[in-house]
Amino acid sequence: MKDLLVDIVKAIVDKPDEVIIDVTESENTMIYELRVGDGDVGKVIGKHGKNVGAIRTLLSAATAKEGGKRAILEIIE
Repeated sequence: MKDLLVDIVKAIVDKPDEVIIDVTESENTMIYELRVGDGDVGKVIGKHGKNVGAIRTLLSAATAKEGGKRAILEIIE
């Protein structure tokens, strides 16, 4: 799942080498913390949050398919 997120975000941003995703796992959830380079946060969020909304939808669908834990994507500035 982490590799899928990295590939999606790297395709959007200007500085793909600076994309970092950390995973924190608890009993019922998996939290993906996304860090990107300067100026790329807006590209990940998109107009009116459409890009990040689509990424979160894909993440939710993929984790639901696997069954089990709920996935959350947080963008860290």
